[in-house]
Amino acid sequence: MTDQSPVDERPSAVAALFVRHPLWEDALALLFGTALVALGIAFYTHAGLLTGGTVGIAFLANYQAGWSFGLVFCLVNLPFYLLGIWRMGWGFTLRTGCAVLLVSLLAEATPHWVAFAHLSALYAALFGGAAMGLGLLMLFRHRASLGGVNILALYMQERFGFRAGAVQMAIDASIVLAAIFVVSPDKVLLSVLGAVMLNLVLAINHRADRYVGVS
Repeated sequence: MTDQSPVDERPSAVAALFVRHPLWEDALALLFGTALVALGIAFYTHAGLLTGGTVGIAFLANYQAGWSFGLVFCLVNLPFYLLGIWRMGWGFTLRTGCAVLLVSLLAEATPHWVAFAHLSALYAALFGGAAMGLGLLMLFRHRASLGGVNILALYMQERFGFRAGAVQMAIDASIVLAAIFVVSPDKVLLSVLGAVMLNLVLAINHRADRYVGVS
């Protein structure tokens, strides 16, 4: 017989999951993932929404003081790189630093490339949250993140087995709820909905037992 049975194919199928990502795949994942996150940020900014983590902190600084989103996002992530180096390694931390820098640059540039004549706040919350979730998923699967809470969530998953999406959902929801003093209650509720959408994408798709490719 020339055809292999399903049992014969399993070892090669499992082994394929452990093939290391080549450098060009990591680079494309960083570019496409951060572009998706920047698009979601553009949706949120136009609709006056916010999200959790260090992105949410940058949103608050932008809304309250008019500070540059990209600059605040870069600066607020600096302390978390120490945790990244200590627990996740130099490779992960360097990829994360590149991702943070790309998001900072693309978040400032995207509004000059994309304009909205009309944008429903509900659609912005759902689609923007999904776009950011998909972007983060690409980064996570190539051993990168957007710093801050992302680093903490990935560390909790690798160290204690907690799902990264579930950890980030709890933290992000707390940050968004605290923003009730900055934006209107209806925008807070929509932001919570967007945070749930973002983290639902991660909780469903980013599981250590489903994807074990390495970078």
